[in-house]
Amino acid sequence: MRLFELGIVKIFTVISPKKSQFRLSLEEASSLQDYLVRRGFSEASGTVTVETAGEGNMNCVLRVRTAKRSLIVKQARPWVEKYPSIAAPVERAAAEARFYEAVAGDHELSAVMPKVLDFDAGAAVLILEDLSPAEPLMDCYAGKFALTEDQLNVLAGFLRRLHGVKISAAARPAFRNAAMRKLNHEHIFDLPLRKDGGLGEMREGITPGLEALAEGLREDAAYVGAVRELGKRYLKDDGGSLLHGDFFPGSLLLRDSGQLCVIDPEFSFCGDPEFDIGVFQAHLLLSGHTEEMVEFWMEAALDGTEGDRHLVRQYAGVEVMRRLIGVAQLPMERTPAEKRLLLERSREWVLG
Repeated sequence: MRLFELGIVKIFTVISPKKSQFRLSLEEASSLQDYLVRRGFSEASGTVTVETAGEGNMNCVLRVRTAKRSLIVKQARPWVEKYPSIAAPVERAAAEARFYEAVAGDHELSAVMPKVLDFDAGAAVLILEDLSPAEPLMDCYAGKFALTEDQLNVLAGFLRRLHGVKISAAARPAFRNAAMRKLNHEHIFDLPLRKDGGLGEMREGITPGLEALAEGLREDAAYVGAVRELGKRYLKDDGGSLLHGDFFPGSLLLRDSGQLCVIDPEFSFCGDPEFDIGVFQAHLLLSGHTEEMVEFWMEAALDGTEGDRHLVRQYAGVEVMRRLIGVAQLPMERTPAEKRLLLERSREWVLG
């Protein structure tokens, strides 16, 4: 792997990498130990302890403790880790490495994200700084806590700064992340509203009556049409703003110090800032934050920008829909009546 300058951003570029046979596994500590020795992170005579690191959906992610340090080792495989039947591009590891390199020169951004210690393109493995002790914010869906205005201001400031990272027109193709966007497009804008999507049994197993609610959306031609148009925009837009691409509580950590940190930018690309803002707005609603806090978030995230409030709400509405009737379910309990109201909000936001 080598680095070169393109525009004002350093880009990771992989020159014909040789694929590695290394497979990250919790059960194969000796293989991992050998790998870390080869990559210069452990002594041959040393020992390592290995444990899972969080409940990531996309990748195999382990916490490895050597005699000298604690590391996060993350491997992208040709499938979604939580759903092995769903194929996924291993190029997402390179996209994540590229994102971290792009923000490395901005102290305010890099200070709240893990540092990349090593990127093995052939094995699609990232070795990252371990930010523990820290917890992901997923408990918000169970109503165990709510974000404060101060915390929302911090997250809004992070996005405003991130979206201001300058990616030159010449550099943007390297940030397109086309394969991951195609996968994400299918699961956000297409599959949940597809008549032959095959998700009806799953929906009914989650919440009886949910398939009928999904059918109501599928029969709403104006709604489906608006979602499809947003999907086209998501796929085609290569705007000048660098996006995280999956900005929701599962990509956030709260450290014991109270610092909020951001992880997992493998869906990153250049596009509409409103996408990141809208996705997070949807998750504030889904996690039971008040209407006032939902609106506070949008105003804070758009403060001082030329962002489009209608577009934020549209992206938020689609994210609400796909998290309720799509594959990527959230760890939350909601009654059929509550889900009906949330889907009505989705329709309201999308159609505006």
